[in-house]
Formats: sequence, structure tokens, C-alpha cells
Amino acid sequence: MKKTILIVVAAIALLVLVNAVYVVPEGQQAIITQFGAPVGEVKYAGLHFKTPVIQDVRRFERRILKWDGDPNQIPTKDKRFIWIDTTARWRIVDPLLYFKTVATNIGAQSRLDDIIDSVVRDAVSGQLLAELVRGKDYAATDVEEETFEVEGEEIAAEELVGREQVLEDLLQEARSSTPEYGIELIDVHIKRINYVEQVRKRVYERMINERNQVAAEYRSEGEGEKAEILGQMDRELKEIKSDAERQSLEIRGEADARASAIYAQAYNQDPEFFSFQRTLESYGEAIQDNGKLVISTDSDFYKYFKQAR
Repeated sequence: MKKTILIVVAAIALLVLVNAVYVVPEGQQAIITQFGAPVGEVKYAGLHFKTPVIQDVRRFERRILKWDGDPNQIPTKDKRFIWIDTTARWRIVDPLLYFKTVATNIGAQSRLDDIIDSVVRDAVSGQLLAELVRGKDYAATDVEEETFEVEGEEIAAEELVGREQVLEDLLQEARSSTPEYGIELIDVHIKRINYVEQVRKRVYERMINERNQVAAEYRSEGEGEKAEILGQMDRELKEIKSDAERQSLEIRGEADARASAIYAQAYNQDPEFFSFQRTLESYGEAIQDNGKLVISTDSDFYKYFKQAR
């Protein structure tokens, strides 16, 4: 009987001991509740103790958590309707306050939905679309002398704030509302910006028209350069031909002059023989195949035939 009682007592003691000891894993934190009400918190990992039976442990993440919102359709300041998709990172910095206000991660996500969606809507509707998509280092080219008109007021491109500044202001505004829930909002980012379907079609059409205009300008410039190159080529070709003809005439003139000089020199050496040779050449040129030559016997052309008899 004693042995049985000892075993029961030991079992109860062991159960109490096990219930009094708990472990907080690395990357987590915990609060101690007594009859459902929070009475303490543990922010560091390790082995810890609590009052058995009447106290419970609620564990929460110490690591950075992610929030993803649903895409929202929001008009910008310049009346451009866009879909905007945002994301944020947050963590629990005060687990007791967190447990009292939102209790669970689902409750925290719901609070963040309300806070961030509201802040994003205000930020987007108060900025131009160009400010949401451009970085602070954006610089328009010389061709792009951009101005923006909002409600009859013109705004120069250099007066716009960049996307980074918009996000920084958005973060500061949203961050001011989260400490009351024991939450620290680390950052907020825009994952994607897109036009609504109706506006997107018009934007694509405008982009196509702009590209067509640029292509037409390039083609026009290309045609102008082509005409200039062809004109230059024609001028150079004419110059080359003219120079070649001039050189040809000079060469022919020199050749004719040399031939004439040779003929004159040969004639002066033996005029009679030269005359005889030229006459023979004339006979050959005058009398063709199957041809007949009719001349008078008194003709000088017939002189050497008469001498040959």
C-alpha cells in the first residue's frame, strides 16, 4: 500500500515538475498567463519555470514576419487608375501588449490590413503616377522636356519627388499607428504597379504611336543620309570617270604624237619606200574579199602597178 502511495506521489510530483518547466525556442518569445490573464513575459530562448497548473505559456515569433496586402485599384493625383500591390515586414516587440490588443497573428494581419491599406490609398491618391514609378536618380533626357498638369496647374519634372521618398513617407505614417499593438513596422514596399485594363489599352496605344513616331523620324533621317551618301557617291563617280577620260585622252594624244613622229621619221629616211608601203596598205584596205576595184590607168593609185610591168 505504501509503495502504491509513493508511486502516485512520485507521478504527481513528476507531472507538476514537467508542468512547471517550459522551453522557449530560439527565434521565439513568450508570455505567461494565469487563468487567461497575462502576468509576465519572456523574451529570450532557453529553459524557464512557471507555476504549474495555474499558469500557461503563449509563444510568439521574434523573427521578422511578412505582410502581403490584396491588390487595390486606386486613382493617382493625375487621375490615372492603377492596381497597386504592396508588401511589408514587421515583428512583435512587445508580446504582452500584442497579446492584449490582437492576441494572434491573424488579428495582427487584420490590423495591418487596415493601417497599411489606408496609408497606401492616401499616399497614392496624393501623388502623380510618375512619382510612384520613378526613382530619385531619374533624369529626363534633353528630348524629354516633361511637364505635368494637375487641375490646370503645370508641374515641372524636377519638382516631382521620387518613389523612395513616397515609400519613406508612407512608412513613417503607417509606423506611427503600430506601436499601440506591440508591433514594429520595419518597411513597406510596392511589389507591382499596373494600369487597370481600360487605361492599360490606351497607354499601350500611346506607346505604340510614340514608337511609330520615333521610327518614322529614324526612317526619315535614314533616307536623308541615304540620299546624301548616294549624291556623294555619284559626285565621286563622275569625278573618277572624268579623271579617267582626261587621262585616256592625254595617253591617246601622247601615243598619236609619238606615232606621228615615228611616221615622219620613217618617211624622211626613205620617202619612196614609205609611199610604196602606204600604197600597199591602201590596196589591202580597198580590195575586199569578192570585191572589184575599178580605177583609171592615169590614177596615182595605179602608179605602182604600171611600174611593176
